[in-house]
Amino acid sequence: MAGLLVSTPATAKPLDKGHFHDVFTSDVYDCAGIPAQDEGDVSGNFLFNQRGGSRHPFPYYRESVHGTVVSTNLDTGGTYTNVFTGNSKDQTIVDNGDGTITITVFASGGSRYYDQDGTLVLKDPGEVRFAFDVDYNGTPGNPEDDVEVPDSFRIVRDSTGRNDLEGRDFCEDLAEFTT
Repeated sequence: MAGLLVSTPATAKPLDKGHFHDVFTSDVYDCAGIPAQDEGDVSGNFLFNQRGGSRHPFPYYRESVHGTVVSTNLDTGGTYTNVFTGNSKDQTIVDNGDGTITITVFASGGSRYYDQDGTLVLKDPGEVRFAFDVDYNGTPGNPEDDVEVPDSFRIVRDSTGRNDLEGRDFCEDLAEFTT
């Protein structure tokens, strides 16, 4: 009977976790000659957690975000709406042995864009993998003093899925979909 009893490890407390909700209205801006303004409602959750115990001292981050941003053409009153969701998580963290680490991130999600009549006009779902380097300043378990290494961001795997936005200009789309 004693051989059947298994000890359950204690659950580690996250380094940081939380929820956020932001509702905003931008200042009026010039979008290629069109006066425009954005209103948004964005929510999400994040978790910064130690994985792998003491053998792996670097904390992992994950985040999920969803929201809506409505861009208004102030000349016409028409709107161009982006409804989006995104999830990202640190997939791997590699110690480079020189005081830096390389973090590879897996991100997935999508955006759906609607014209002023509420008709779906563009979609951009998919996933991407990217990496960047971080100088952890001699404290691998403490992200407070970490600094991203300049110019270290790189795409590891190009975006999959449909990429309706590729090669498009936002201001041209605002003009097209709000008149």
